[in-house]
Amino acid sequence: MLSIAHGIAFPPPLSSYPPPSSEGLLATLAERVAIAPFNTVATIIFAVAILHTFAASKFSRLAHQLQDHQDARARAARLPLRPSVRAEILHFFGEVEVVFGLWAVVVAAAMAASVGWDTTTHYLNDTVNYTEPLFVVVIMALASTRPIITLAEGGMRLIANLGGATAGAWWLAILIVGPLLGSLITEPAAMTICALLLSRQFFDLNPSRRLKYATLGLLFVNVSVGGTLTHFAAPPVLMVARPWGWDTPYMLSHFGWRATAAVVVSTLAYYAMFRREMRQLADRAAVPDVERPEAENVSAATPLPPVPVWLTVAHVVFMAWTVVNSHYPALFIGGFLFFIGFARATAAYQSRIELKAPLLVGFFLAGLVVHGGLQGWWIAPVLASLSETPLYFGSTLLTAFNDNALITYLATLVPTLSESTKAAIVEGAVTGGGLTVIANAPNPAGQAILSKFFGDGVEPLWLVVGALLPTLVTVVAFRVI
Repeated sequence: MLSIAHGIAFPPPLSSYPPPSSEGLLATLAERVAIAPFNTVATIIFAVAILHTFAASKFSRLAHQLQDHQDARARAARLPLRPSVRAEILHFFGEVEVVFGLWAVVVAAAMAASVGWDTTTHYLNDTVNYTEPLFVVVIMALASTRPIITLAEGGMRLIANLGGATAGAWWLAILIVGPLLGSLITEPAAMTICALLLSRQFFDLNPSRRLKYATLGLLFVNVSVGGTLTHFAAPPVLMVARPWGWDTPYMLSHFGWRATAAVVVSTLAYYAMFRREMRQLADRAAVPDVERPEAENVSAATPLPPVPVWLTVAHVVFMAWTVVNSHYPALFIGGFLFFIGFARATAAYQSRIELKAPLLVGFFLAGLVVHGGLQGWWIAPVLASLSETPLYFGSTLLTAFNDNALITYLATLVPTLSESTKAAIVEGAVTGGGLTVIANAPNPAGQAILSKFFGDGVEPLWLVVGALLPTLVTVVAFRVI
């Protein structure tokens, strides 16, 4: 449904705009701004939100400095230590996961002032689709449970044992097998499992800063690319599979082997670059993982019993239910509520189920779709104005600053695309899916889990550097081979 503002639908459907201007792209965009002036406001706020994500780590550093300064003064005066309100506010602004939700409040206020409160609530409640953020919250929470992580770790250990179960062997197994597994269990689940296993088996060894960013960038790119072997696992593919008639055989023949080659070659290339440090990490002992029990009457120092097979099967069933019903929030949220009761009943075998990270990631994605729904006015004509090769690289670049599922969804609204240009758009969308935290829906989940290993947070520019090599390898896989 579309909201109505001043007699026109809000936001105006792309079909309501006049045909592209013969005077070029800029004339087309100017014409659309004249029809819907709020387009400019929404895009400026979105651009500011993107800039905020790049500055988030600076807010975090400033928050730590203010807190340290207040603590030093309190110690000198022999006063109790208290949190600094200013530091906590800055820390809030430094949380990447709240950025788009924060600026969604700003865009909602601007929208209310421009087109009225009724239209604003209609857009936020009836027009924006929150299914993907809700799905990510649920699948991330399920994938991070003790039985699922124990199962995944056991499977990865069989592969890592082939290389002596060293840090390098674990690293290779997680970053090759995990992302490709995402084509079956969905990319958000694969990202959650891979990030948790990397946390337990690799980042706990305290690798160098360069290797940390290389690993994070590689993880983001591999997950973005690795989910393209099927038509239901990667968000950008989901957007186009039904409108364009793509099924799993099509994905395997057009994307599958190229995606697999890109994942394997990128991972082996980084391993070759860091092989000396990988050998050094083999001599370090990982920090023991402390599993906080779910049961309230069990001490945190008491080891949890082994996970029974029947409990693992039950958790797999809950995950399968969520994946199969990923388009139906009432079903997968209902299943998740049932799971919470089940987890409580089996608390003797469960570690603490952490919901903070999944909820923050869901908030991030919800804010992103609020902004994204207002950007089609300029993204669609940009896509329509490009030929196949520029379209591929344009899609890659746009993906870095917009969720790649939004790019491919808008492409389905362009009626003049050939089969080759359709493939180019999706290839570009998954190629650029690791360049920034907002480029692919599962990325915030990986960052939320691994950010504790990056001091004041993940630096966006260093993430781009870490993702650059695997991105270039993917370009070669999709456009050269």
